[in-house]
Amino acid sequence: MHPTIQPNQYVALRLPSDQLKVQQIVQNNIISLGKYGAFHADQILGRPFHLTFEIISGEELRIVPAAELHAHALIQQMETPSASPGDEGDIEHQRDDLLEDNHTNQNIIDDPTSQRLTVAEIEGLKSDGSGNSKDIFAKVIGAHSTSEEKTAFSLAKYTLRKNRKYLRRFCVLPLDVPTLTDWLMNERDFGKVMELRNDVLGLIGCWANIYHAEGSHSEIRPSGRYLLVDDTGGLLVAAMAERMGILYAERDNYDTAESNHPYTEDQGSESPDHSRRGHRDIPSMSAISNTITLLHSNSQPNLALLKYFDYDVNTPSPQHPLFTHLKTLSWLQLLSPSEDPAYTEPNTATPETLATWKSSKRSAYYRKRRRWMRIKSVVDSTRQGGFHGLILATLTSPGSILNHAVPLLAGAAQVVVYSPYLEPLAELADLYSTARRTAFLNTPEEQRVVPSTDFPVDPTLLLAPSVQTARLRRWQVLPGRTHPLMMGKGGAEGYIFVATRVLPAQEKVTARGRVGGKRRKVENLADPLDVVGAAIEAQAYSEETRPSVNLA
Repeated sequence: MHPTIQPNQYVALRLPSDQLKVQQIVQNNIISLGKYGAFHADQILGRPFHLTFEIISGEELRIVPAAELHAHALIQQMETPSASPGDEGDIEHQRDDLLEDNHTNQNIIDDPTSQRLTVAEIEGLKSDGSGNSKDIFAKVIGAHSTSEEKTAFSLAKYTLRKNRKYLRRFCVLPLDVPTLTDWLMNERDFGKVMELRNDVLGLIGCWANIYHAEGSHSEIRPSGRYLLVDDTGGLLVAAMAERMGILYAERDNYDTAESNHPYTEDQGSESPDHSRRGHRDIPSMSAISNTITLLHSNSQPNLALLKYFDYDVNTPSPQHPLFTHLKTLSWLQLLSPSEDPAYTEPNTATPETLATWKSSKRSAYYRKRRRWMRIKSVVDSTRQGGFHGLILATLTSPGSILNHAVPLLAGAAQVVVYSPYLEPLAELADLYSTARRTAFLNTPEEQRVVPSTDFPVDPTLLLAPSVQTARLRRWQVLPGRTHPLMMGKGGAEGYIFVATRVLPAQEKVTARGRVGGKRRKVENLADPLDVVGAAIEAQAYSEETRPSVNLA
């Protein structure tokens, strides 16, 4: 992610009301913030992130310095008798001041006449270009007749409320997956993304063992291959790609040599247009490591949310990491590729025939061949399996998906299934339970039919299934008034199914050791040579099973 604001980039504007506004910064455009005013987009281009701007007269901006942002807190700290930076007794003194406050709200009546400024006068101050929002805020606070009678806590809440109403400020934040998720949760229809919260996304990534090496471990190149089913419009893909380090495009440091694509000379020489440009195009979906393979049920995957990260599925940029590391294929191409016309090889033409064609017809021929090669490569590599993880976020019955997707996983791969409701995952955990696995193994091999009524899935392919949930709740922590915030976002709780892929033994397993947990008694041995043989056998077994210790 670029450290400064770039043209046509999506950013998050945090308003004084703590609301987020996702906006694309387009040159020569005016961005409106509603009651907080408007400004020219060119004024913030090239600026670093996390700066706070204030809209002053007209549509001009000024950068609010840090000293002004924290002036109110610094004044309160200086007025505290024993307050000093790093003082361990600060919290205790502030707590005592709040508890020993002599002010009370008992005699304060919620009356609109307490504010001596009329609505017309306040609107006049706001429309006057000579005064800024800080002056308006100070006049509104000073004109309140009962401000001196309020308790410290009540005055702080009143000041914060007026601050959010009259200060025309905003902070520019980089748009990452957590910020986008918060914006979708509070400002959009959260049901369209299956109510995936940030805490659930973090839990999914941890259980799926998705990581990206950075910093001192940058020499460790990530090589995971993950299979996804995403019905959230691309939010799950974006979250997993962010953890894998392939979500943000680094235009300045983009290197085509790091694309890891299986490109042959035949592919490069197939189209003469490549040689005229002096380089070969990077084929899409061509990475062989650190990839995301997305299964979808439609003709095209729904990845609309990836536009906020500068990736358009219809016209992807070759400079974006997802251009090569994100692979998509339909269920028809996975289960029955011969029935998909796109998987069938198109007719080939000889060089002599190509020479007689017009340039437009040759371009269409090469484009069709490249599309077929891309689809065939993705389908063949997916059907070979060997994936390191499977992640599902879909309203489709998870059992029907796992029946086809689990055999594509490598041993010890993690399976993570998200659902906003508990019932589908509880049913899925029962399908892979120990009791069902035991019944499956006790069934004669000729009668083991998968899928069937009793065994919709093969219960021997997953081990240790569990269903869990974890929801982060915001609390107000104050002396005498600690409680969860009543204005928190509701909605579905969200549950996660987790299991581990195992490889069933192909042959009968034989074990060597004690029978029934007891040693053979010496008196039961008829021949003394049997006693010696039993002792030698026991000593050899103990030496084989003793753990080795390397003292070097």
